[in-house]
Amino acid sequence: MLGEWWDEDLVLDGTSDSEIIPELHSQIVLTKPDEIVEKSTYSAFHNTRLQEKLEKIGVKEVIVVGVMTNLCCETTARDAFVRGYRVFFSTDATATVNKELHEATLMNLAYGFAYLVDCDELQRGLPTQ
Repeated sequence: MLGEWWDEDLVLDGTSDSEIIPELHSQIVLTKPDEIVEKSTYSAFHNTRLQEKLEKIGVKEVIVVGVMTNLCCETTARDAFVRGYRVFFSTDATATVNKELHEATLMNLAYGFAYLVDCDELQRGLPTQ
């Protein structure tokens, strides 16, 4: 179905567009290689083992960051909420094609799905290692 909307803009596995950009890759600390969840639609929960992995390690809260605010990020946040997770949604580590779509998503999520936070708030709230 994504191809009907995105045609040539669809990001396919194995292409350079699907890779984590080098500037971010060096910042990601993984304890195991299988912590990267590959998805084929907007939600990171749909047809992935994300929920199983989170339950296995006792996660009750999730932080949503990424692109596009109004598609993948919003769908993942809503999906996390209906699965019983407390959702924190980044206002400045999500982005989309224009300000109006970004702000509309933030308003909708804040009305009953997620706590809106910026990177500074996230940094203060995360445990130090």
